[in-house]
Amino acid sequence: MQIELRFGDSTVMIADEFPEWGVVSPQTVGGVYGALSIHTDDVDALWQRAVDAGAKVSQGLQDMFWGDRHGEIIDPFGHKWALAQHVRDVSPEEVRVAAAALFAAK
Repeated sequence: MQIELRFGDSTVMIADEFPEWGVVSPQTVGGVYGALSIHTDDVDALWQRAVDAGAKVSQGLQDMFWGDRHGEIIDPFGHKWALAQHVRDVSPEEVRVAAAALFAAK
């Protein structure tokens, strides 16, 4: 019926679909509006484990301007997961400049 995933002191519960109770998967509703985020000490290993288990890459794993190594996957049930690892400290000014440059290019 459901699984419980424990991350440190936090628990995430994911269930099979039960449409009669209004519980449906992202696949049924055509996608998700956000992602569950996991920060880890070894994102590359976690990433590979997820991909090997059937996750599809939504946004490739890469070093981001805000200081994290970050990527997004979609699990076989349609749930989106953001996986990240903090790799460097970035000043607020550096983040502001990089974000402005990124969004100006769009």
